[in-house]
Amino acid sequence: MKRSDAREQAFILTFERTINKDTISHIIDAAGMSKDLIVDDFAERIAEGAEQHEAEIDEKIEKNIRGWKMSRLSKVSLSLLRLAIYEMQFEKDIPVSVSINEAVDLAKKYGGEDDAPFVNGVLGSIAKELGGPDA
Repeated sequence: MKRSDAREQAFILTFERTINKDTISHIIDAAGMSKDLIVDDFAERIAEGAEQHEAEIDEKIEKNIRGWKMSRLSKVSLSLLRLAIYEMQFEKDIPVSVSINEAVDLAKKYGGEDDAPFVNGVLGSIAKELGGPDA
């Protein structure tokens, strides 16, 4: 599976977690029981990583949404921000620009018209804050 496809799978897992509050492992188990679904290892790793670091990631989101409240964010944007920020902070082999571009592409595919520019802006601010090599 290509990484972009695995990221999309991770987004779907994270989005479902945002909606129903189940753990990623429970969502994967339930999906596997209901149909033949094979979750990519990378997708599972980043979805579970975002889950494990959710409080820390949410703090970073809250600091960078400038006047918005977390409760007002679309579930698509919130899920994508959580995944991308996890990647930016903890997956050192992935360039920050790749994490941002993939999140923006998924926001265009799954979100409303305002999701992609919003996700891009927040992740751009966080990239500067992290001071990564390609931020």
